[in-house]
Amino acid sequence: MSDEKGTAEVGYLAAGVDIDAGAEAVRRIGPLVRSTYRPEVVGDIGGFGGLFDLARSGYSDPFLVSATDGVGTKAEIARLTGRLDTIGRDLVAMCVDDLVCSGAAPLFFLDYLAVGHLDPDAVEQLVAGIAAGCSEAGCALIGGEMAEHPGVMAADQFDLVGFAVGAVERADVMDGSATSAGDLLVALDSPNLRSNGFSLVRHLVFEVAGRSLDDPAWAGADTTLADELLAPSVIYAPAVVAVLAAHEVHAVAHVTGGGLPGNLPRVLGDTVDAVVDPTAWEVPRIFRELQDMGGVSDGEMARVFNLGVGMVLAVPRAEADGVVATLADNDRRARVIGELAAGTGAVVYREPGRGEAGP
Repeated sequence: MSDEKGTAEVGYLAAGVDIDAGAEAVRRIGPLVRSTYRPEVVGDIGGFGGLFDLARSGYSDPFLVSATDGVGTKAEIARLTGRLDTIGRDLVAMCVDDLVCSGAAPLFFLDYLAVGHLDPDAVEQLVAGIAAGCSEAGCALIGGEMAEHPGVMAADQFDLVGFAVGAVERADVMDGSATSAGDLLVALDSPNLRSNGFSLVRHLVFEVAGRSLDDPAWAGADTTLADELLAPSVIYAPAVVAVLAAHEVHAVAHVTGGGLPGNLPRVLGDTVDAVVDPTAWEVPRIFRELQDMGGVSDGEMARVFNLGVGMVLAVPRAEADGVVATLADNDRRARVIGELAAGTGAVVYREPGRGEAGP
């Protein structure tokens, strides 16, 4: 439509926001969202708020536990490669694995997607990953927001933020106060970087080493750098929930940005140290390749990356073998990597029979 002088009509599309594309994206993601629904979900996609009937979840005196997180600049690696179908799993993992550190089981999830230009195909891929992650974690995707930011973000840029809610019985809340000297540290394996440290990763790969994402990850590797960097995060929540139901657990730490030194102290209190044997697990090769690209120190690597440990459970010594077995029954490899000793809430690296060592 135009005026008598032939001037084109000014509207939202001219400003860069495509309402029709947004409606198409919502239509496409509907089945994905519904595939995650639990019996407690009330209503359907499209409302102003997601409804969840907590009374149907079987709790008697619950606390609700909430967590929010994003995927950081791993999103940029996904953008550069056009691989958008798995990073949603990373988003779910970052949120629900925080919940279980308080003893909570995930219940429902909401997402926020910001894009420079709303492409229904891209949105469908992103939400497919989120839905897959929610299904694995056992939580319902009950709401979200898609925001188109023309002129603020490049057309193919995006960012993801997630928000998860879980529940735990009041008597079962974990806050680290139960930890004591002699507890063993059970670590769950992380085969990849998950979603942390990617600003350093991009600096090392692109600026320091001048590498391409299509390059082999290392000499003789069957995978590319893109394959290794975009490998989706393990979702630990269901396995940890199974452990909490069957064993005595004193604390749970999610090892994200900050590594072991930055995350274990958050659940230790100030009367014990975590004494960690850095030889107790094998660091996945991608970490050493990144370290060698820029000569990054061991200490810096340890405080940025998980280095192969995704979560740590502090458990009574008598429970350790059973916890490892229960995790194995839930397809999660784990091992004892140290113990708690009297201290001040620090992480100390110490090899057996030797003094303190680097990670």
